[in-house]
Amino acid sequence: QLQLVESGGGLVQPGGSLRLSCAASGSIFSFNAMGWYRQAPGKQRELVAAVASGGTTNYADSVKGRFTISRDNAKNTVYLQMNNLEPEDTAVYYCARSDIDPPLVEWDLWGQGTQVTVSS
Repeated sequence: QLQLVESGGGLVQPGGSLRLSCAASGSIFSFNAMGWYRQAPGKQRELVAAVASGGTTNYADSVKGRFTISRDNAKNTVYLQMNNLEPEDTAVYYCARSDIDPPLVEWDLWGQGTQVTVSS
């Protein structure tokens, strides 16, 4: 059974940091591209960051310099380190998997999401 489970969300003040984790099971993790999406109230779902099987990363312009995606293939886990958080980062964050590297991704497996709230 293929499964992604996100964790690490919560409430943080502006300027703070959070580290999201996505634990994957049921596949050979090292062969997959992984991505983080988010969806905020009143906004479209957007791709925040992605990492290809070979380690190449891509980021949305809104998070460049603040967020870092990384993967630990030995632990079957992908991370999203979020620094200098802003209220605009408030959203449900979803982990997704693709068998094809960016840009030809097919996000065929999704986690249930974890809530990130940035507020004073």
